[in-house]
Amino acid sequence: QVQLVESGGGLVQAGGSLRLSCTVSGRTMTVQTMAWYRQAPGKQRDKVASITRGDSTNYADSVKGRFIISRDNAKKTVTLQMSSLKPEDTAVYYCNAEIATFLTGLNTYWGQGTQVTVSS
Repeated sequence: QVQLVESGGGLVQAGGSLRLSCTVSGRTMTVQTMAWYRQAPGKQRDKVASITRGDSTNYADSVKGRFIISRDNAKKTVTLQMSSLKPEDTAVYYCNAEIATFLTGLNTYWGQGTQVTVSS
């Protein structure tokens, strides 16, 4: 059974930094594009950043220059380094990955979410 396990959320003051990590567990063939989404209370879930298996990255305009997404294909992990955090970055952050398995083919998986709170 494939699972995405996140870690690294917490409370930080504005201007501070946090690092989120997500690890894929279970039997997989390949892990394709990995991404981070976030959802603030009362708002829709939005993509923050994504990274392909070949390390091509894409960022939401609101986080460009402040967040960096990276991955380790051998360890099946994706990391989001967040700097210069703002109160408006407060949200639950979700890991997302497109994963191919032997039994089910290519599907999209989600982590359980980790809370990031930025105080002003």
